[in-house]
Amino acid sequence: MKTRLLPRYLALLVLLSVLFVSCKEQAKEQPEEPPLVQYNEPESALPIDKLKLPEGFKIEVYADSIDGARSMAMGDNGTLFVGTRNENTVYAIQDRDQDFKADKVIVLDTTLEVPNGIAFKDGALYVAEVGRLLRYDAIESQLSKVPEPTVVYDDYPTEFHHGWKYIAFGPDDKLYVPVGAPCNICDSTVVDERYATITRMDPDGSNREIYAHGVRNSVGFTWHPKTGDMYFTDNGRDMLGDDIPPCELNRVTETGQHFGYPFCHGGVVKDPEFGSQKDCAEFVAPVQALGAHVAPLGVKFASGNMFPEKYRNRAFIAEHGSWNRTEKVGYKLSTVQLENGKAVSYDTFLEGWLDESSQERFGRPVDLLFLEDGSLLISDDFGDAIYRVTYEGAELASR
Repeated sequence: MKTRLLPRYLALLVLLSVLFVSCKEQAKEQPEEPPLVQYNEPESALPIDKLKLPEGFKIEVYADSIDGARSMAMGDNGTLFVGTRNENTVYAIQDRDQDFKADKVIVLDTTLEVPNGIAFKDGALYVAEVGRLLRYDAIESQLSKVPEPTVVYDDYPTEFHHGWKYIAFGPDDKLYVPVGAPCNICDSTVVDERYATITRMDPDGSNREIYAHGVRNSVGFTWHPKTGDMYFTDNGRDMLGDDIPPCELNRVTETGQHFGYPFCHGGVVKDPEFGSQKDCAEFVAPVQALGAHVAPLGVKFASGNMFPEKYRNRAFIAEHGSWNRTEKVGYKLSTVQLENGKAVSYDTFLEGWLDESSQERFGRPVDLLFLEDGSLLISDDFGDAIYRVTYEGAELASR
């Protein structure tokens, strides 16, 4: 019996040996994943040592020489898309060696009219001009030869005054598009009901509606990570002096709310021209009255796990800075701490772009974007740069 089984065992051993050698050969044939190529990014000449942050935080230049960098959106494959206002340019910025410093800048288009608004969804880049919205499908696979965009709409108001757009997709997958008032102060809704509003629509431009009324000029909004409520910044009117009215951080809790413009500013200041027509109590007051003329633009809630816990429920706001105040204000990042939808503090987080004594400035923050690792990108259309803020406090404490 044992003698008869011996050939079978020998055959099995031979078969296993062949399979073992074959697997080793296949393993050898598998190409190893090539290591990331490291790029030498040039050092920035911006004086970022003047910028002041809370202890444990650090700021570096992520990308330099990005003329007029404003709105930002991140693609699925790590491409940072950046819009501009006066430069009529859209950029695609890549960090190919993943060292959190840009090493390739691609100019996607230079022919657009004020392409300030940038959003990304389902592989497509959305770019908002003053009166038109474009969509570039499968953009990250076509950066070397940008495809002709699809026109989503081309019938929005075309006035340049407050006509530049900030756009973003909400948690409902709707695209939100503001339409600023075409003036410093006027009741523009009698001309077109879309003025001084935030509108929303499906990604293909259908099912449009007005989401919020009485919004003078919002160039930044986001959604609370827990409640889903929209929070938006609004720039207060000019020509009432250095200290009034306040700019605003607002909260939308239902469709169709009115936030006061042009009748009431900051929830308490009646407009000298239009204030007699309405009472301030008729409108939704700001969650937080911000400094007058600070020009709040981008607003985001911290995401990821990098920043300390106390910053998780704060709205970070880019204060672009005043343009006609006797002494400049803004030019910094501030935070608003929220509890149950109400503001409990309004604090400076990052400052130093403005030298208050000389009134000289080297930067104006515009938009904010938290990366997956929890660090914060900040665009600057005056310094033509994008910065990255990290928190190293925990690492320092463990040393």
